[in-house]
Amino acid sequence: MAGRSEALRVAFRLEASAPIGGGHAMRCLSLARALADHGADCLFLVNGEAASVVPALAGAACRAVGPEPEAAVAAVRAAWPEGADAAVCDLYRWTAPEERAFAAAARRLLVIDDLATAPHHCDLVLNQNFGADASGYDGLVPPGCRRLVGLDYALLRPDFAALRPAALERRRAVRRAETVLVSLGLTDVGGITGRVCAALATLPDFARAEVVLGPAAPSIGRVRSIADADPRFRCHVGLDDMAQAMLQADAAIGAMGSSSWERCCLGLPTLAVILADNQRPTAQALDASDIVALAGDAAALDDAALRAAIATFLGDTDGLQRLSRAAAALCDGRGAGRVAAVLLDGLP
Repeated sequence: MAGRSEALRVAFRLEASAPIGGGHAMRCLSLARALADHGADCLFLVNGEAASVVPALAGAACRAVGPEPEAAVAAVRAAWPEGADAAVCDLYRWTAPEERAFAAAARRLLVIDDLATAPHHCDLVLNQNFGADASGYDGLVPPGCRRLVGLDYALLRPDFAALRPAALERRRAVRRAETVLVSLGLTDVGGITGRVCAALATLPDFARAEVVLGPAAPSIGRVRSIADADPRFRCHVGLDDMAQAMLQADAAIGAMGSSSWERCCLGLPTLAVILADNQRPTAQALDASDIVALAGDAAALDDAALRAAIATFLGDTDGLQRLSRAAAALCDGRGAGRVAAVLLDGLP
């Protein structure tokens, strides 16, 4: 990159919605921040409702585009007639044909994937999940495609790495789960946040519950009613500083999405709830390795089972310490910087 006078250009194609959630957008925003530290300009190409689902997108350069890859290419060319230096695709519904078309917009394409089940056309593939194996992409990516796999490449904002030493020091002193963080995704699939809070409200084993929801979450009304009746609860809509909230918490009840790695980075013991089919393999693997406690699938959990899982989790002080240590060993929070460096390596 030496000698280049203008900023490098990176285009992101992603979507956020109630069914999809906001995790894809949040991890791309984390990567964009790391790229900006390298002097890159980033453009987000999104579906029409993405900014309402993920308010953090409002601070980024965004353009709404149609679902076909040609619309994304046209948007890149409209912003940068010479095209992008690099592009990032984080879309489950695109595979090799769509990615090949989108690749015309940039000199280099990174695909973010969680499944390793479909072919991809890309120069780099990123699977940041626990247990991901480079060999899982044999036959799915072109020869020469660089494979970035595992939690060394987890896309977290830099504030998580910055708070990690303080968080791990604090965890060592925790003897009881006084403060519980409830964070089950921006879109609150199926109103799961309200169900969790209703179950939690029946238990005496905590002092405070900090509840985080997105602005369109269906549980907002129910959670606010619970908070009005029970002063232990506080409802946060669109919380800006999740890293600080995780630092101050003693335990979490959380979704198995990108936020899993944020909690691991800060050693926050977690009772995990599966909200989508693609989350199940990772959730089960983490549970089997005693890194999270798994409540189960939200759709299959009745209220009694949910309450029992929460009570068991919060009541096991030794278990909380064990989960904290195991989680902290997984992720150092510096993955976004590593991915940014690889993506931009060699670009003039």
